Amino acid sequence: MTRILLTILVPLLLPTLLYLLWLAAAHRAVSAAPAPWRALPWPWLVGAGIALAALMLYVIGTRIGGSPQGRYVPPRYIDGRVVPGHVVPPPAQ
Repeated sequence: MTRILLTILVPLLLPTLLYLLWLAAAHRAVSAAPAPWRALPWPWLVGAGIALAALMLYVIGTRIGGSPQGRYVPPRYIDGRVVPGHVVPPPAQ
């Protein structure tokens, strides 16, 4: 759940949150009335959120993690314990 929150939801909602914080700070200085929701640039905020989430998923998928070489061993149940999946590195040549 934390991984989904950090890799998808936070980048998706971050542009909108930052814009709303900036808007609240700007309106607090001008007047006490809340900002009208219809004036928000929703297409730009949604587009920026989707772009940021896609960039985050690309970076995590291609740049962070182990080496793509090797053999994946799936999780197994051995002697009453679950041995987690792991990647066995390729033999040295």
